[in-house]
Amino acid sequence: MEQVGEKEETGEADRVDDGTETFGADFLVRWLTHLAEAVDREADRLTELDSAIGDADHGVNLKRGFAAVSDILAKEPPATPGAVLTTAGRQLISTVGGASGPLYGTLLRRAGKTLGDGERVTRAELAEALGAGVAAVSQLGGAQVGDKTMLDALVPAVEGLRESYGAARTAAEAGALATVPLRARKGRASYLGERSVGHQDPGATSSALLFAALDETAGAEASRSEEASRSAESSRTEAAGAETSRAEGAS
Repeated sequence: MEQVGEKEETGEADRVDDGTETFGADFLVRWLTHLAEAVDREADRLTELDSAIGDADHGVNLKRGFAAVSDILAKEPPATPGAVLTTAGRQLISTVGGASGPLYGTLLRRAGKTLGDGERVTRAELAEALGAGVAAVSQLGGAQVGDKTMLDALVPAVEGLRESYGAARTAAEAGALATVPLRARKGRASYLGERSVGHQDPGATSSALLFAALDETAGAEASRSEEASRSAESSRTEAAGAETSRAEGAS
């Protein structure tokens, strides 16, 4: 990641992302690739949750969809962050059936269009873009927070993302857990009425995976940047030492 504008160097604390660090398309490709791995790993759990109040296909559908996203991003990596998200959204809509494909596809496509053509964006801009995506999902499905849907995780997560990647993850996971006592008012689960109470919503659970993957990708990015800084500093120290030795030998 690179820094926007001037910022005082303060050591390790300086690595804390205050929302002005920028990232490019490669960061979002790593995020969605990591998410595909997480969905693959958690597919059986998502299907189990969906079997209680839905069609029992949420894990299978998302696994297929995000695997296709990972494949196309590897074969044809887009040049900008916005293009990464719009490409991923289109791929989900074209490969995932049921409601989850159009909903996740809309989320990512609208976020990508909101980011526009800039080569680098900030976390704050990503939060703004995902907020536009969440609004589009709400409009598409007619759901609100408290209806026991993916919005119960997405809405607080986007708010948390304005603060930090970790806050977004924590908010998403808390939002998913908070769906357990709710009665579903939208989607297939709403047909169950009171029988939907006591079950965690699979869409909110997969939404929490999305922000967990983003947090882990950002953590790995920060570690990579710190290692690169240490390596560069070590190279400068070695070069200075060699220069000093040559000067002493010549005197």
